[in-house]
Amino acid sequence: MLLSACNSSEESEGEGTANAKGDGETKGKTEVTFWHAMGGQAQVALDEIVKKYNESQDDVQVNAEFQGTYEETLSKYHSVGGTDDAPTIVQVNEIGTMSVINSGNIEPIQKFIDEEGYDMSNLEANITNYYKVDGKFYSMPFNSSTPVMYYNKDAFKKAGLDPQSPPETYEEVEAAGKAIMESNPEMKGFALQAYGWLFEELLANQGGLLLNNDNGRGDTATEVAFDNEQGKSTFEWVKRMMDDGTFANYGTNSDNMVTGFLSGDVAMFMQSSASARDVIDNAPFEVGVAFIPYPEKEERHGVVIGGASLWMSKGKPEAEQKAAWDFLKYVQKPEIQAEWHVGTGYFAINPAAYEEQVVKDAYKEMPQLQVTVEQLQATKPSIATQGALMDMIPEERKIIETALETVYNGGNVDEAFSTAVEQVNAAIEQANKARGE
Repeated sequence: MLLSACNSSEESEGEGTANAKGDGETKGKTEVTFWHAMGGQAQVALDEIVKKYNESQDDVQVNAEFQGTYEETLSKYHSVGGTDDAPTIVQVNEIGTMSVINSGNIEPIQKFIDEEGYDMSNLEANITNYYKVDGKFYSMPFNSSTPVMYYNKDAFKKAGLDPQSPPETYEEVEAAGKAIMESNPEMKGFALQAYGWLFEELLANQGGLLLNNDNGRGDTATEVAFDNEQGKSTFEWVKRMMDDGTFANYGTNSDNMVTGFLSGDVAMFMQSSASARDVIDNAPFEVGVAFIPYPEKEERHGVVIGGASLWMSKGKPEAEQKAAWDFLKYVQKPEIQAEWHVGTGYFAINPAAYEEQVVKDAYKEMPQLQVTVEQLQATKPSIATQGALMDMIPEERKIIETALETVYNGGNVDEAFSTAVEQVNAAIEQANKARGE
């Protein structure tokens, strides 16, 4: 029941070693090389799934090999893509989607879906929606998460707030922060890591788009779509809490933010749903988990899926690709997804997994875990919550991170925001020029 942290930039960090190949065990079997970025407890859970698959049949041997962070794994893949050295399967984080498609080195799994008539509708729609591009699936969703808001129920009680009714809007978070500081001047109200992913999620929760041309899904994006009040609202929200003295500034450091929460320095913060078990287990107080907030003048739309999916290399022998496809189907089985969900904190790609006894037992022990799933399933399918697609999104996230830090350090909101818009637009233009568009 241990969980791994799931920031897209951090969740894959940890020590790991490649599984040994060969030694006679694979004789007569079709070998599938699987590059992944799961470190720590997530790697333990993944290795167990691979082991069970290999033992479940006599035809295929999957060799799972840790390649480092998402960024390192994708870089390594691009260096060998299209050659004999490419793995059969590679795990790529969600913002690497267009980079891999544009490489031309992958075999869209739609080919195997069509050949077999495989039913993808059994999987969680709010997850598969992200990975469907131009009407087809290029990869198989695997490890998925979204942000949630964590809060200190004990601090809420002390401040006279209802611990069973967490704040839903930006304004309610601000009011709760004031009440908490009045009851405990040593505790700040709210913390938001300077992280582009969280900005994107807060934007989508308002129904806002990150990029034009339907978030880069209708056509390649040519400029940002967040140069508006929805985009600026998160910056202004932080500034209001800073002016009130209720905002806790941990910059870009998520570990310090979690430590601050656990030590009672801040009462509320936003972080990945895959951190839930770790946070709850280590808190010396009762932890609440809530949906992420939105401005009161907007409606809640929901969250965009984060995490990664599994891609198949083009140019591999037919037998190897079919073996890889068999493994990709295996990991979607309800009992396997239940094991993955409970063992890591990532969502179950197949919602039937939530009916498995191991999940029901986990929810009885820790009902907060179920809130993360409820938020995902309450999400309204739309272009906003489907998420943006473009190969420069990693750069966009760094730009937003810098802009948020500027405001956190006392910078002007309008200037920081307009600079971010200009820089992201320049990054989009550069990316399109590089592709000759």
